Amino acid sequence: MYKVFIDGSSGTTGLRIYDRLLERKDIELIVLDDGKRKDISYRREALNSSDISFLCLPDDAARQAVGLIENPDTVIIDTSTAHRIADGWTYGFAELSGQEEKIKNSKRIANPGCHASGFVSLVAPLVENGIIPETANLSCFSITGYSGGGKKMIEEYNKERTDHFLLSPRQYGINQTHKHLPEMKKYCNLKNDPIFCPIVSDYYAGMEVTVPLFSSEINGNIKDIKSVYKAYYKNGLVKYKDNTDENGFLRANAFASMDNMQISVFGNNERILLVSRFDNLGKGASGSAIQNMNIVMGVPMKTGLIV
Repeated sequence: MYKVFIDGSSGTTGLRIYDRLLERKDIELIVLDDGKRKDISYRREALNSSDISFLCLPDDAARQAVGLIENPDTVIIDTSTAHRIADGWTYGFAELSGQEEKIKNSKRIANPGCHASGFVSLVAPLVENGIIPETANLSCFSITGYSGGGKKMIEEYNKERTDHFLLSPRQYGINQTHKHLPEMKKYCNLKNDPIFCPIVSDYYAGMEVTVPLFSSEINGNIKDIKSVYKAYYKNGLVKYKDNTDENGFLRANAFASMDNMQISVFGNNERILLVSRFDNLGKGASGSAIQNMNIVMGVPMKTGLIV
């Protein structure tokens, strides 16, 4: 029986993890009541008495939490941005080559960002197989539901509106310094940051990440790309599927409330679209975190998840 603690269980990611774990018979949840969950002494005790702890906290608070841990056997799965490219931390995208084994043997696991998960899932296998050169200048746009913005944004979208600016999609990260860019570059082995255009829209959950390619700038064609994906994604929560459009459209919320991810390829021999669809709170956050926990525990990685 594994003892599991969620530090930051009241946020959107923490609540989803809690809901997924509540019925598990192979773990014991350490739960602090409302009067204790922000008290450092109680958090320290919970972190050090756990076998596995999830950090669902802002970056600075996550770093503080790591500093509270003295138990060398406690496994940390951090869902913040704080440690994603830090030395000594394992990137928690299990479907990358060799990554599952690294996660299994790690005490410090950095859960991927939601947008980054889509980009890495599309680009990393193609760089690894030489189709996309490491020196490529890539672009990416990503549409997400407003739950990705946390409690404040959820409240903003759910309250009675006095104007209409929330009704249209809104692009952000327009200064090209989005916090997911470092991991997008590092774990795809790219020499250059991509141009990244995230967009939040008026629906709760679901994400659609698109990377466009000119065939003249890659080593291969659309058939080669499909072949790589089919061979690469045989296990885990990521699957490649042909012919996934809905009468010429693609719904960004197609995988809302799910914990898996679907990869597809569209376009023609000149212009190609790589598309990844998943739930920003599922494979983009909580689902991925639980998948990593399952790997550490040595149980099937889909245990307790909705796929």
